[in-house]
Amino acid sequence: MRFFALSLIAVLCGATSPAQTAPTGATKKKTSSASKKTASKKKTVVVRRVAQQQPTPERYKEIQQALADKGYFHGPVDGAWGADSTEALKRFQREQNLEEDGKIGSLSLIALGLGPQPR
Repeated sequence: MRFFALSLIAVLCGATSPAQTAPTGATKKKTSSASKKTASKKKTVVVRRVAQQQPTPERYKEIQQALADKGYFHGPVDGAWGADSTEALKRFQREQNLEEDGKIGSLSLIALGLGPQPR
């Protein structure tokens, strides 16, 4: 059976007769080559890493306004994201049982009623 499979592979690769196939000692290479062909048919998963874009000043204003409306932010709603904005977001995240990291993530935005911004 193994000889037949190797002969078939040799014919498909361009050899016209079994005499043109690889020597007996090289049959393992043919076998592993056939295995590699089978293995290469497996589905390849492509992972794309998309860098998150920094919010625009207008988006920062929306977030600051939402934090101010809920009583967390007391500074000027000017689109400049600073320490006061980060602390307000951390307090909001703590009370919403979210990860208190001060980062503007999708869960925080959804909890603020803003949701993720479409691109």
